[in-house]
Amino acid sequence: MAWFYPFTPTQAAWTLLLFSTGAALFATGAHFSYANIGPQRERALARDEFVRQYLRKKFGEDR
Repeated sequence: MAWFYPFTPTQAAWTLLLFSTGAALFATGAHFSYANIGPQRERALARDEFVRQYLRKKFGEDR
């Protein structure tokens, strides 16, 4: 889309504010996602081990 007139100072300020807010939300989400990798991995491994034990119990060790 082409702009036929320059931004007014108010429009430029709002654009900068909204862009900064979006960048901050993205950075916060990335931080929390990275911070929670360890606990999520532990839960996934625990679920995996539970399913393996259940299947061993149900179908036996030889399968």
